[in-house]
Amino acid sequence: MSISLSKGQRIDLTKTNPGLTKVIVGLGWDTNKYAGSQDFDLDACAFLANKSSQVVNDEEFVFYNNLKSPNGAVEHTGDNRTGVGDGDDEQIAVDFSLLPDHVEKIGISVTIHDADARGQNFGQVSNAFVRLIDAETNEEVLRYDLGEDFSIETAVVVCELYKHGNDWKFNAIGSGFSGGLADLCRNYGLSV
Repeated sequence: MSISLSKGQRIDLTKTNPGLTKVIVGLGWDTNKYAGSQDFDLDACAFLANKSSQVVNDEEFVFYNNLKSPNGAVEHTGDNRTGVGDGDDEQIAVDFSLLPDHVEKIGISVTIHDADARGQNFGQVSNAFVRLIDAETNEEVLRYDLGEDFSIETAVVVCELYKHGNDWKFNAIGSGFSGGLADLCRNYGLSV
């Protein structure tokens, strides 16, 4: 049975679900009525960071231009450029057993492509959610509906998977981030 989380809640993943090694992080959203002439293209990405929240090499930033981490531990299943339809708009697969030892957290974010040029922001996005699925059984483990708390932000840090001892946990963050993808990358120590 899936667990519904609220902003700020943390939950054990592997301790309470022994044998859970492969998960799918599904992200979905809708856009509000929009008077602009440009498509609304949201992009999910994953930052594989060390304990200092820094990504140590560019290949461990997984997004639409780098769909897989070096050994395949984290894989983006592809860019959805319109968000049309029900269910997950984009998915990121994670195999905890393949993660290198230096990766202690995975930050999952969503940004709006060309947000400034298109005059778009997360105030125009609704019904955003993240859910975590057991990749072996296809059962939903948890779901976090982000709510409507955003306004002018062009990026949202949705959640974080993080290591605690030998186990992995989930943190429902749901915080807006100004500056879009470039600032988000710099925040994780990447050069842009």
